[in-house]
Amino acid sequence: MRRGTFKDETVDYAAVGATQAPDLMQYPPERSFPAEESWRIGSGDARFATASEALLSWAALRGAGLRIKDVRPASGPMYSGVSFDAEGNPVKPSRSEAEQRFDSDGTPYVAAGTTIVVEGRVKGYNADGELRVIFAVEEPRRVGFALGTVDGSKVSGEESFMLDWLENDEVWFTVRAFDRPASFLYRMLPAMARRRRRELFTRYLRAISPLYSTPA
Repeated sequence: MRRGTFKDETVDYAAVGATQAPDLMQYPPERSFPAEESWRIGSGDARFATASEALLSWAALRGAGLRIKDVRPASGPMYSGVSFDAEGNPVKPSRSEAEQRFDSDGTPYVAAGTTIVVEGRVKGYNADGELRVIFAVEEPRRVGFALGTVDGSKVSGEESFMLDWLENDEVWFTVRAFDRPASFLYRMLPAMARRRRRELFTRYLRAISPLYSTPA
């Protein structure tokens, strides 16, 4: 197992976990652009279970056309990550980080503290970067995780992917993000960063939803 370094321990933005803040859209981190979309992707236990398995095996990113390279689970004692309840209060991790799982290609599933390198382009926009899993949630009716930028991305910030199986049996997929342009071009033309974000959201949905319904 690779030994962790200082770089492995650090993201490049301050508001860690802010994708779970209830007021993200009204009060995003300074100089960041917030974004949020929710889609109903079906109903029932089977739909929730299938979507959860796909999400935790990186299907949203892969379905967006991104290549996942150099997956590095947290070294030593597992980084437990941070999660929040509906009021924004931190809660205890919902799963033991020792229960590491792998997909059919041998790639580790999403786990708090994992660092990944992604490469790819989204409608001409560069989506390369190094990302850290800030938190991972696996509960009977809620599954998801958040990724924070570490290095090499055109933007700096965080995005979360959450599946909720509601009491009315509907299954919803929600993506939230905030990012600040990091590259010179995106700082000069911030609308490009927002268009990049919209295209990523659309591709994440196509990867997870069998319905590809209209955003709520």
